[in-house]
Amino acid sequence: MIIPSSYEINEGDLEGKVILVTGANRGLGLATTIDLARAGAIVIMLGRDIGSLEYAYDKVLDLGYKEPILYPLDLEGATPEDYQELQDNITTNFEKLDGLIHNAAILGTMMPIDQYDIRLWYSTLQINLSAPFMLTQFLIPLLNKSEDARILFLSSEQGREAKAYWGAYGVSKFGIEGFSKTLSEELEKTHIKVNSLDPGHMSTEMRRTAYPAEDSSKIPPPESKSPSIVYLMLPENSDIHGQQLTIAKLD
Repeated sequence: MIIPSSYEINEGDLEGKVILVTGANRGLGLATTIDLARAGAIVIMLGRDIGSLEYAYDKVLDLGYKEPILYPLDLEGATPEDYQELQDNITTNFEKLDGLIHNAAILGTMMPIDQYDIRLWYSTLQINLSAPFMLTQFLIPLLNKSEDARILFLSSEQGREAKAYWGAYGVSKFGIEGFSKTLSEELEKTHIKVNSLDPGHMSTEMRRTAYPAEDSSKIPPPESKSPSIVYLMLPENSDIHGQQLTIAKLD
């Protein structure tokens, strides 16, 4: 399913909504945080680097948007106790959660499977797939308290069409697609809508690592993609569920 890339954000579109974004400190996560805050949502910014989280926090405030909440957490080493603490904190401060955007991911490395470093494989699968499972499991009770909730898994073309040498990253994104679809079936009769999204090509640190010879000035910035994520959080789009979404290509 193709969704528009040209949504114009209006202040107040998401007033009263509480939305958690993983990897909120840079790239698409930061752009999404800014646009959600611009639309009036309270964004819980989850990331492992407190320095870049604070930079992102200041950027949102400097723009005059809704003040976000910082939540440092290393998804690679997070335990069930850490996720329980997160659930307790959100319950105490907000009582509910209206959105969960799984954006955080690492590339791992680009190499053949028979040469792939085993520890890096485990690390990549932990951050890209196992952490989203645990985070989702602990936050579903809070999402159930919302009258209109969303879970959005950021995927990629490598999770929908197998490509050589993408290793653990590609496998993790195939897993995310399967997880999203399974969860959407299980939550079919709830107020929680679940989808995966391939945002398409964008100029990020991860892409520059994967394609070092590419001219990044010709690749769309994350800021051109994030309005589409706000679009998916809008109450009028509550009928979008169980879909593999793709952002329309920019003209």
